[in-house]
Amino acid sequence: MSDIKIIPLGGVRENAKNMYAVVVSDEIFILDCGLKYPENGLLGIDTVIPDFSFLRENASKIVGVFLTHGHADAIGALPYFLSEFDVPVFGTELTIELAKITVHDEEKTKKFTDFHVVNDQTEIDFENATVSFFKTTHSIPESCGIVVKTDKGSIVYTGDFKFDQTATNGYRTDFGRLAEIGKNRVLALLSDSANAENPNTPVAEHEIYEFINENFEYRKGRIVVACVASNIMRVQQVFDAAAQNNRKIILTGHDAEEIINTALRLEKLHLSNDELLVPLSDIEKIPDENLIILETGRSGEPLKSLQKMALGKHKNVSLKKGDLVFITTTPSHAMETAVAKTRNMIYRAGADVKAISDELNSSGHASRNDLQLMMNLLKPKYVIPVQGEYRLLAANSRCAQEIGISKDNIFITSKGDIIEYDHDKLLLASSVEVGNTLIDGSGVGDIGNIVLRDRKILSEDGVFVAVVTIDRRKKKIVDSPQITSRGFVYVKTSRDLIAESATIVTEAVQKNLDNKEFDWGHLKQDVRDQLNHFLYEHTKRHPVILPVIMEINQHKHFSKKK
Repeated sequence: MSDIKIIPLGGVRENAKNMYAVVVSDEIFILDCGLKYPENGLLGIDTVIPDFSFLRENASKIVGVFLTHGHADAIGALPYFLSEFDVPVFGTELTIELAKITVHDEEKTKKFTDFHVVNDQTEIDFENATVSFFKTTHSIPESCGIVVKTDKGSIVYTGDFKFDQTATNGYRTDFGRLAEIGKNRVLALLSDSANAENPNTPVAEHEIYEFINENFEYRKGRIVVACVASNIMRVQQVFDAAAQNNRKIILTGHDAEEIINTALRLEKLHLSNDELLVPLSDIEKIPDENLIILETGRSGEPLKSLQKMALGKHKNVSLKKGDLVFITTTPSHAMETAVAKTRNMIYRAGADVKAISDELNSSGHASRNDLQLMMNLLKPKYVIPVQGEYRLLAANSRCAQEIGISKDNIFITSKGDIIEYDHDKLLLASSVEVGNTLIDGSGVGDIGNIVLRDRKILSEDGVFVAVVTIDRRKKKIVDSPQITSRGFVYVKTSRDLIAESATIVTEAVQKNLDNKEFDWGHLKQDVRDQLNHFLYEHTKRHPVILPVIMEINQHKHFSKKK
């Protein structure tokens, strides 16, 4: 008899960072191991990965990581995970190759080799469950869903998916396999919610190709295409449209060549002719009307690179009059402000901007109709919406209710919630504490809320530094306080404020020196409190206040006269 628990460690009430632990008796199956890119409030943070605390406590039970596709929201946290947990990784051929690139880029995991290629015919038997896979349609080839079959029924995880009847080989959903899974008992469905609010079915990919081709045909100048390096489907469409219109392609951007060359080597990408891709060094040799610059970015929307091009600060490309910037990725809602800012900068540089999302309903994720079709094919008893902010999870819940699934059988979870099988039912039983692990440079998890709070304050109100030298033995200040400020006020035009601040520091320090029970911590806190009150009273701002108290050497050195 299996004890079953489903624990989302990421991917719920947030975009990306997918990671779900399925516990069957004493075995833990990890479904995806993704990251997300920081929102504006996470100042200086590079990426965010799931919290592995629960897994550390149960490390011996983990049997493997099972991947649905090769995007960062599914594989991006693997280097950090595998640096702690030596377990096998399973995925389709392209997914595994992209995972290897991600893992081998990090020093701690560059020697990891325990990768296993699977396909839709693969079944992996473990002691308490059998894991199998099914083909899905997404913006990258060989994406798949995962089935964890137990004696109580199957737990099915869709991964990122949509339905497209015109999808080409490598992207096609296996509807027969879905129906077959649905004939056996599906206990719970973990369902992609990223596009659950969209009532309209996204356009077929062949329509997107026609739109790209049309723009390439009628545009006379250079075209800068902004795309995600791992959106292989879109890259293929750009390749095909460029060849159709006698244009050459130059690759720029982070990860572009490595990912695209990998896809070409595995024949997941195809070139209609060997002269389609040209080196960056030939950019000046190709007439504008025959040139496509393919700019990719790791975070999905390579907006920073476009901004640099618009400002003439990009190391390879500067935008000019007559250029078209063609955005082929669909930006998330969180990026709307950044997209608007980027568009404005591009127009000011004299170029034009066009985005697929301006005119077509394009998405790599399931619409409401797609979600309901998936549920009708699989016939799950319980539905657990995943991959999306709360409003998207709620929209997916409504989809399930519309086709007759009881609201009591739908779980809108938070990270760390434990959904447990008990007495023939799934119940929201308890939870484990799960937070976010922030990556800043080489630091993993060493940035907490206090550091972020200080960064926020520094970004808004700046820093105010007071330096004082004292002689504690003589109980006096050796030199008057030196006041400096960065990002708070301009010192030269705020001399009165600076002078009064110096006086306040002098009085606070002297008061502490005169105290019989001198305490360094109390001295610094007293200076902070006095300055904070004074500065807020005059400026209505709270800068970070740094008192620097130095003490002169109290030891005298004597030399003997001979």
